[in-house]
Amino acid sequence: MTHTAGRISGEGRRVALVVSRFNEGVTRFLVQGAEEELQRAGTAPDDIDTFVVPGAFELPPVADRVATSERYDAVICLGAVIRGATPHFELVAGEAARGVAAVARAATCPVTFGVLTCDTEEQARERAGGKGGNKGADAARTALELADLYDRIGQVQ
Repeated sequence: MTHTAGRISGEGRRVALVVSRFNEGVTRFLVQGAEEELQRAGTAPDDIDTFVVPGAFELPPVADRVATSERYDAVICLGAVIRGATPHFELVAGEAARGVAAVARAATCPVTFGVLTCDTEEQARERAGGKGGNKGADAARTALELADLYDRIGQVQ
């Protein structure tokens, strides 16, 4: 019986951030958290590329193109969808989640989902470096751990 787990290490890893510009007052802190976490784990700043899209709905197609470019060891999707007075929130949040999940299933590198779906801007800020931690940093740790696990899967005999 074997037990295989990934370790969080960014050494020698190229990582792409795909970031929603909408709600930039929140997403910039998610990016900051992700970049800091990647560098803390050993990823060189020059090995982190950021691709900015208009909103969360546009994350999946750009993440797909980035992942299939085979230039990156991991792709991290970051965004913030905040509930408003219309059903638009459910549509955008749901499609962003489904789309990123589809990209993650098809990609040969890990694709992680660091998109906040909150009722208020205050809740989003709490999760982008406030008392709720930083979900951008969480998505970065997950991406590095999965990248290492993907490498190890090819070595299990």
